[in-house]
Amino acid sequence: MKIVRVGDIIGTEREVHGPGWTSRRMLLKKDGMGFSFHETIIPAGGELNLWYKYHLEAVYCVAGNGTITDKATGETHDISDGTLYALDKHDQHTLRGGTEDMRLICAFNPPVTGQEVHDEDGAYLPDTSED
Repeated sequence: MKIVRVGDIIGTEREVHGPGWTSRRMLLKKDGMGFSFHETIIPAGGELNLWYKYHLEAVYCVAGNGTITDKATGETHDISDGTLYALDKHDQHTLRGGTEDMRLICAFNPPVTGQEVHDEDGAYLPDTSED
């Protein structure tokens, strides 16, 4: 059994920052669960262009607000506490923070290793290490 408290992650190598986001990686590839699990904070007014070409992601909002725009269709959807979105087709998207910081709970498959940051396309590169 694993017990992970987000407060114990803050300020460690499992808290990763990039322009417009902070990700607290609670479960990683090395934890052996087959997915990674993160708490991600998107600040109010922030904007990220993302495209997880190598990962599938499910995201559940537990606080704050914002929007997500599907770049293929141009559709924009509101995000607030209680909203889940799933990037089941490696969807290119724009994530925007609203009037409050968004607190998102994210699961990635395949799992990330821990220090990934977004490349120029907004993707995490695939893990090519041996298990």
